[in-house]
Formats: sequence, C-alpha cells, structure tokens
Amino acid sequence: MSEQPVAVISAGASGIGLAIAEALHGQGYALYVLDIDGAAVDIFCQRFGQDSATVCDVADPGQVDAAFARFQALHDRVDLLVNNAGIAGPQGALEDLPVADWQRTIDIDLNSLFYVSRHIIPLMKARRQGVIVNMSSNAGLSGCPQRSPYVASKWASIGLAKTWAMELGSWNIRVNALCPGSVAGPRIEGVIARDAASRGMDPETIRSVYQRQSSLRRFTDPGDIADLVCFLAGPSGKHISGQAIAIDGHTESLTNWQDP
Repeated sequence: MSEQPVAVISAGASGIGLAIAEALHGQGYALYVLDIDGAAVDIFCQRFGQDSATVCDVADPGQVDAAFARFQALHDRVDLLVNNAGIAGPQGALEDLPVADWQRTIDIDLNSLFYVSRHIIPLMKARRQGVIVNMSSNAGLSGCPQRSPYVASKWASIGLAKTWAMELGSWNIRVNALCPGSVAGPRIEGVIARDAASRGMDPETIRSVYQRQSSLRRFTDPGDIADLVCFLAGPSGKHISGQAIAIDGHTESLTNWQDP
C-alpha cells in the first residue's frame, strides 16, 4: 500500500478547486481531480501528472462510476475528499425558474456529493481514517433571495456534512462543510454580470453591493479556502468534525436590495 496521501477533488481543474489542488500538492498529496472541462483537465495533467485528473460530469452517476473505475486502477486509498463542484444556478423569483435549471443546479451542487462520496467512503472505512469537505456557502447559513436552487443545495450540503460526521465518526472519518462568501475569480464575475443584466444595472454597482455584504468589504481569496482545507486535513484539525465553517469576512446580509 502506498504511503503517499491521496486527495480527490471534484471540479478541481480551475478556480477554487485548482487552488486547493495546488496547496495539497505542496503538502505531498497525490491528486485525482474530476472536472467537466476537458481543456482544463489537459492543462492540469500536464502540471501534475498524466493520471492526476479525468474528464467527468459529476452530476452524471454513470460518468462518476467510470471515473472511479479508473481511480481504483491507480490508487488503493483516499485520505481527503473535497466535494467542490458547484454552479451558481439561475437567478430569479421561484415561480419564474425553469424546471431544467432547477434540476441541473441540484444535480451538480447536491446530487454530485452522493454520487462521488459513495465511492470514497468505503475506501476510508477500510483504513479507518479520512477527511471529507463539502463546499457549501454563506448562502447555506442565511439564505439568499433570488437564488432558491443554489441555497437549497448549499443548506443540504451542510446537513449532509453533519449527518456523515455522525455516521462516520466511529471510523475516524471527519466531515465538515466550508461556507465561503463571494470568492474572487471568474465565477463571481459571471454572477455579477448576470445579476447586473437582470436588474439593468452597472456591474460595478453590483460588485460594490456584494462587497458591502461582508464586514471586511472584500471578496475571499481562493488561497484562503485552500489553506483552510489543508488545516482541516492535517493534524491540527483532528478534533474538528460536523461543522459548517464560514470563511467569508463575516457576512452581514445577503438582502441589501430595496426590492418592491
């Protein structure tokens, strides 16, 4: 059995997931990333090794099954799972949301946790150790208007973390949920652009509102999230389980709009 720790990260070839992968690689982890973006996967494999990532839509259980068939030919252990895949989903009043957009958000942001984790947990149980991190959101702690499917999935990811912590604690497997606020990068820029378009407002005005939602008045850096994952996975986090941990500069409100 290999002594090198292994980390599995969904949506790990770009954005927050890539920042986490880079930090874990620096800590000596072997990486196995599942990502839907084939071009990003190719670049990732050039950096971290031919078998370090695979193209996979984690909202599709068949693709996840195939990805883990490939994984088991490479590794016999998983020390850390980061359920990072997620999309912002549609914005708008509940009654106006297309059913397909609701379902796609739930499939990616919630159902993927089940599809991936059910492959990982038996490997962790076999070694009686492991760490699972579900990427939730500050919206999973407080709610967020006009974002119903996203909020539903992020609240659920916290519930799963707490439930799995109970189920798996006797196996020395720890499970937590991270709750970032707005994270600097292309994803939040897309959210801002869509929000600005839907309201007929300037994107800079929207960005200012989002930044004022946090006491620190700035977006979270992906590297800060990566550092927290490393902390939770390491010996300093050995007694942290079943927690929803905010890393958002302290969100004061997600309802700064004067809606009619």
